[in-house]
Amino acid sequence: MSEFQLYFLLGKDHILDYANGYDHILFVVALCAIYLTRDWKKILILVTAFTIGHSITLALATLEVISVNAELIEFLIPLTIFITAFGNLFRKEENFMNKPVQTNYMLALTFGLIHGMGFSNYLKAILGKDHSIVTQLLAFNLGLEFGQIVIVGIFMVCSFVLVDIISVSRRDWKMVISSAIAGISLILMKDKIYW
Repeated sequence: MSEFQLYFLLGKDHILDYANGYDHILFVVALCAIYLTRDWKKILILVTAFTIGHSITLALATLEVISVNAELIEFLIPLTIFITAFGNLFRKEENFMNKPVQTNYMLALTFGLIHGMGFSNYLKAILGKDHSIVTQLLAFNLGLEFGQIVIVGIFMVCSFVLVDIISVSRRDWKMVISSAIAGISLILMKDKIYW
């Protein structure tokens, strides 16, 4: 197995590891909760904006250009999940569906910066003292993106079945998913209070 494949798989597995990556899974699902399957282009832009954000800070923190307080980041990650999920509860469909550039894209990019700092400790631990890490960073981030797309795909299939086939109200689907994620994120925030 090549080094690129190894780091790609590490990135993918880090996201899809529901026991350790559940906070990331919750955030990705919260981002997608207001969309339906027919919105796949918007979802792809949203997830990619998030990946770009966390790729920037992941690279900067791994290369030790920036230094982060790990305990603060561990608290901020569930806070970003809460803000996203709670915001979904008050978002009206007509306010975001027809806009070419949505505030969600900027939110995903900004919150991606925070999540990337959370990944940096994990990536630094597996990189060790390796000085040439461009390939590893690229492969790891592509693996993360692939894992996120898998999560989004599974969520959107569930959404399609429930909303488009079984006829659950789009509003009810959004409210149940977002409320559940907001509640879980409050518990995570309580567990990660750093002061």
